[in-house]
Amino acid sequence: MSETFDVVVIGSGAGGLSAATAAAHGGARVLVVEKAETCGGATAWSGGWMWTPRHRFARAAGVHESIEEPKTYLRHRLGEEYDEQRVDAYLRGAPEMVDFFEEQTALRFVPGAAVADIHGDTPGAAQGHRQVAPKPVRLTSLGPDVARLLRRQMYETSFLGMGIMAGPDLQSFLHATRSPRAFLHCAVRVTRHLFDLVRHRRGQSLVNGTALIGRLLRSALDAGVEIRVNTAAVALVTGDGGRVDGVRLQGPQDAYTVRAATGVVLATGGFSHDQDLRRELFPRTPTGREHWTLPPAGTTTGDGLRLAESAGGRLDRSGASVAAYCPVSLVPYPNGRTGVFPHILDRGKPGVIGVLSTGRRFVNEANGYHDYTRAMLAEAPEGEEVCSWLIADRTYLKYFPLGMAKPFPVPTYPYLRSGYLKKGDTVRDLANRCGIDPDGLEATIAEFNLHARRGEDPEFGRGRTTFNQGSGDGDNPWPNPSLAPLEQGPFYAVKVVPGSFGTFAGVLTDADSRVLDAENRPVPGLSAVGVDQSNVLGGHYPSGGINIGPAMTFGYRTGRRLAEQVPTARTVSAGELAR
Repeated sequence: MSETFDVVVIGSGAGGLSAATAAAHGGARVLVVEKAETCGGATAWSGGWMWTPRHRFARAAGVHESIEEPKTYLRHRLGEEYDEQRVDAYLRGAPEMVDFFEEQTALRFVPGAAVADIHGDTPGAAQGHRQVAPKPVRLTSLGPDVARLLRRQMYETSFLGMGIMAGPDLQSFLHATRSPRAFLHCAVRVTRHLFDLVRHRRGQSLVNGTALIGRLLRSALDAGVEIRVNTAAVALVTGDGGRVDGVRLQGPQDAYTVRAATGVVLATGGFSHDQDLRRELFPRTPTGREHWTLPPAGTTTGDGLRLAESAGGRLDRSGASVAAYCPVSLVPYPNGRTGVFPHILDRGKPGVIGVLSTGRRFVNEANGYHDYTRAMLAEAPEGEEVCSWLIADRTYLKYFPLGMAKPFPVPTYPYLRSGYLKKGDTVRDLANRCGIDPDGLEATIAEFNLHARRGEDPEFGRGRTTFNQGSGDGDNPWPNPSLAPLEQGPFYAVKVVPGSFGTFAGVLTDADSRVLDAENRPVPGLSAVGVDQSNVLGGHYPSGGINIGPAMTFGYRTGRRLAEQVPTARTVSAGELAR
């Protein structure tokens, strides 16, 4: 073995960089390898939110929950998939993780005080104060080494390549034509972004996932972590007793082996881009191509799973869902590329509904994106393509985006010309253009409008919970923030198909993230974090941020544990790390 490190981390998303930073702060020599040419993977293209109940910002705001409150919520939501030991490790580790990164690293957080749990009528659900997100940061302040390593913003979730952060920033863009103050905010943001493009050839204002990865990269580098891109892990090396003590790497020029004296951490991002595994495990995906995932191409190809299996690990298939689903639409570009747009924002706004080919609604559109997609998979007529249509009228498109189509004054013509956005003068005309049953759609909209005017949705209860109302519009003139009738033609539609943020099915681990073999014994020297690890919430999606929250928490706990095993490292307690 040509080189020796204490810890080798394979992958550079939230879980991998969290583990690397915590281990290095504990005195370990750490190497991170990333097969892509930039770091961040799926995390860099995410919203960056983390579900971390009982964090310091909630306590500062006067919200003092016991651990039993989020546990009660999870027990009711997870049912048979509730794993007491792993859930306890997560909920105890999350606030400790936030403290450590806030106090000891370049990562800073902003609280999600107004972000409610999705299923607000479930016992233990919170109306806010359980999330944190990365604080926005200028790329120039993180240094040229971070700029070289950091993946660029996902185009489909940006405006002209500029990220927009949920909260006041997003609300300003949604109200730019209704508020002079919001218009000024947007004008300053866009002008600065255009200046950055001219001067630096890329945006410099990092928000969401790019802010999280940028700050984690700075934190890891400051702690002495070595990061190598364009370097793939092709095999694990095992020694006496089957202990994983090295990794075979393929670098830009040649292959070589490094020793991992204390442990190897798998953090490769799951397998959502593996077509064969999608065909085998994803519902209603007979060829593996009937699913569109959001992580960057070339990532999340199942490397961690195959490495774990080669050392005796195994895939946990027991969860409620194999993936963290999200409804997406496919955006055709003039150069022939197809973009994938995640429908996170638009479904809960007043004046839009989701329907199947029958023209009927099938779900509470304002609930979580995971819930919407699972319902679409379950309810789409057998023998047909699994898809739905988001339907809106002229009034809606004046104020809100419909997929990639932005509200007034941004022109919709490019999306109409490409066929991405459908338009009809009447509801029946629109239905015929989309291949939707026209009688069914007319009846659905007439019934929906009747109740929406009164602020009610007796069929699906939309707008009843705090989460639904927060997804709506506080300036909505109708009684419910999430409901408005569709009355003013022309009418518009965007086709929506199943997608995902990543996988839930992962390598079976214990509460300490140690990979388990067929006898449920830890594979010596091998850990898995992020979505390489089997989902701690059993394949459920009870709140926003339940992908990155566990990734950061178990990554932190794993890095701390491995550092404590380094013989030459100073022993660092959890309390010291948090301080």
